[in-house]
Amino acid sequence: MLFFSFFKTLIDEQVIVELKNDMSIRGTLKSVDQFLNIKLDNISVVDEVKYPHLSAVKNVFIRGSVVRYVHLPAAVVDTTLLEDATRKEAAAQASKMGGR
Repeated sequence: MLFFSFFKTLIDEQVIVELKNDMSIRGTLKSVDQFLNIKLDNISVVDEVKYPHLSAVKNVFIRGSVVRYVHLPAAVVDTTLLEDATRKEAAAQASKMGGR
């Protein structure tokens, strides 16, 4: 759930989503769900020469299972907050495992 919560804070930010088929799509993040399915608006394909048929497409829904990476602008990532949240989640998981 940590990544889902993190991506929710990036709504309306420009991101580049790299897919497992090596296609990269740049666009404005409009929504994300718990499966990390992503909706982008105002998209452009990074390599338009290779994918000219997508030049007319303006928004996409990307299934989370086909995403390889999501490239984020460094300015919008609060690394301290993300590190703290990661530590808290790891501690919560450890306490759940210790209680068994």
